[in-house]
Amino acid sequence: MPTASELKNGSVVQVNGQPHAVERIQVQTPSARGGATLYKIRFRNLVDKQKTDRACKGDDMFGDIDFQRREVQFLFRQGDACTFMDLTDYSQFTLEAETIGDVLLYLTEDLEGILALIADDRVLGLEVPSAVELDIAETAPSMRGASATARTKAATLSTGLVVQIPEYLAPGERIRVDTREARYLARA
Repeated sequence: MPTASELKNGSVVQVNGQPHAVERIQVQTPSARGGATLYKIRFRNLVDKQKTDRACKGDDMFGDIDFQRREVQFLFRQGDACTFMDLTDYSQFTLEAETIGDVLLYLTEDLEGILALIADDRVLGLEVPSAVELDIAETAPSMRGASATARTKAATLSTGLVVQIPEYLAPGERIRVDTREARYLARA
């Protein structure tokens, strides 16, 4: 059974009888003598997608979950259903868009490195790489000479995600996006 000090981003543990994935960990070390290090952890319930914040001491225990991470490939979207193929046994499965949640905004047909979290022969959720490349579908026109400024503008990407980008970028360009914070990283 893992303790709070052993958890990392992406770890899956049991909280209140439900599988939860660790989204973020903050460590607070007190300056006073005898103070215990606190771990502020944000969990995401893999069944109902609710966020849970907990403050724990380093030796607080969490239950183990028997699960697998399998590499999958996004095949196509039909209405509100997305079809994926398991790359180990080439079986296909379909997930509803509401089950996938925000991950849907990063899925493209050529995306590699998608992992499915599977427990009891049931897909609990998907993990995408920390950065993906997407095309700019729509944005305000680029301004001449704007590259010397640090101003940004809103851009709608090919998947429907809206991010702030530098003013000099134009529609049709490819950019890298951080999937954890939904923000622009660099040109691709």
